[in-house]
Amino acid sequence: MTRLLQRPFDAAAAQRLVAAGLATPLARALAARGVASISELTLLTRDMLAPARLTQVQAAACLLADAIAAGKRLLIVADYDCDGATACAVGLRGLRLMGASVDYLVPNRFEYGYGLTPEIVELAARRSGGAPDLIITVDNGIASVEGVARANALGMQVLVTDHHLPGAQLPAAAVIVNPNQPGCGFPSKHLAGVGVMFYVLTALRAELRTRGRFTEATQPRLDGLLDLVALGTVADVVRLDRNNRILVSAGLERMRSGRLQPGLAALFQVAGREARTAQVGDLGFAIGPRINAAGRLTDMTVGIECLTTDDFDRALELARQLDQLNRERRAIEADMQFDAMTELDAAAVETQRTITLFNETWHQGVVGLVAARVKERFHRPTIAFARADAHTLRGSGRSIDGVHLRDTLDLVTKAAPTLVDKFGGHAMAAGLTLGHDGLEPFTRAFETATRQTCDAHLFTRVVATDGPLLVGDVGVPLVEAIERQVWGQGFPPPLFDNEFAVAEQRLIKDTHLKLTLELDGRRFSAIWFRHTETLPTRVRLAYRPTIDEYQGQRRISLHIEYAA
Repeated sequence: MTRLLQRPFDAAAAQRLVAAGLATPLARALAARGVASISELTLLTRDMLAPARLTQVQAAACLLADAIAAGKRLLIVADYDCDGATACAVGLRGLRLMGASVDYLVPNRFEYGYGLTPEIVELAARRSGGAPDLIITVDNGIASVEGVARANALGMQVLVTDHHLPGAQLPAAAVIVNPNQPGCGFPSKHLAGVGVMFYVLTALRAELRTRGRFTEATQPRLDGLLDLVALGTVADVVRLDRNNRILVSAGLERMRSGRLQPGLAALFQVAGREARTAQVGDLGFAIGPRINAAGRLTDMTVGIECLTTDDFDRALELARQLDQLNRERRAIEADMQFDAMTELDAAAVETQRTITLFNETWHQGVVGLVAARVKERFHRPTIAFARADAHTLRGSGRSIDGVHLRDTLDLVTKAAPTLVDKFGGHAMAAGLTLGHDGLEPFTRAFETATRQTCDAHLFTRVVATDGPLLVGDVGVPLVEAIERQVWGQGFPPPLFDNEFAVAEQRLIKDTHLKLTLELDGRRFSAIWFRHTETLPTRVRLAYRPTIDEYQGQRRISLHIEYAA
């Protein structure tokens, strides 16, 4: 069952926004998201939070400046998702602009797992060009206690740049830059890994100016990296607080003006999307998944190479490889989803607080996507496992609002210290490994920890909406006004709800429900993707108005998301 509940909003703030020229429904939605004045919607890079507020960023800048001056070898160790790939590309491009000798290494998730492990350090030490003097982690490292220790033992310094939540012990790195480390007062705790790397480069450039290497006139332009920062920020589904919205807005502006990296331009082309009209949804649902497909199925090298080449023809070749990998990923995911939904009993799930899944045939690079789909369907924290090897299961989980997945896994490990080999992540997503015989005890421990810490009401789906629209509000001007804002995780686009009469309904390709809805005598075309159950003749629906373009005509269509 789904409950639709209108978001509370500050009526005075909404009225100020209306007085500034915004449509009433949009003003109401923005006020519900904490926007109090029209000035907060002006997302200029000059209003970014200052790098100096990020703990140890100045130490990182000095460490890197010293390494560049001494001609030391730098090596970026990246994560194998889109945030890690973009953070690596930003680091490579930015450091090279500032004169660094830098290369990268990205772990193959199937051979080495996540992060700066001792095995990755050994691999770095055996590189043909010689061991690096300084390892820079991007989008990982805060949990790499053993890996950093091994690097230190081999005489390599480590600079950790990360955004994940730390464990009880921090690695003994030379410098750690992470807004979520203890004692860091940086106001935006939601920087993606690519955002952290961008901030480090900004601080480094300032330090090099101080040392006389650059002037304001000769320093490299870092704004050319903002398209990559925007992509990684959106793809990692971090909360789009104002600082992140500034980063994303600046990146989208570069894409729309044609000033984007060749690799991004190629990815837009193979995805059939237009960079000149780029939206957050293009990054999250078209570009990001193609980058992620490389890390899920093979190795993220092809994704990083696509984002770092300056040759468009080469970028297009790599983008086509990524597109093919994404097609393969979708086929694998569809089979795994079918398995998962077939195995689950909806009535049994209602009695549980969590869902744990495992199948011997599943692909370990895709289990997170299956967990996400199951979580969406049943509104339960879900962890899906695949076999990593004969002795290990690797799982990826997704959670619901109010259930902090990483903290719940921490409780599991405290209750049963030998059960989970490794874990890490965020409130809404986490990964872990178990021994091959640990699935059943973990399933029980996960359920128990969730029951002990979470109220029962969290497991009834409550959808926050922005209330009803008047029939006269539903039009192209409102949709265009909505599209001019930057929306995303933690700052979701408006979702309205009304009671409609259902005039017509039919299935398309046995997968999507096509509808004609009536509101106060006016009819609207509507669609509910991946929904096959028919609706009653009158129903309350939560929806987003969109614009459909066909043969030069622009019409309003309603995208249905929930029924009450």
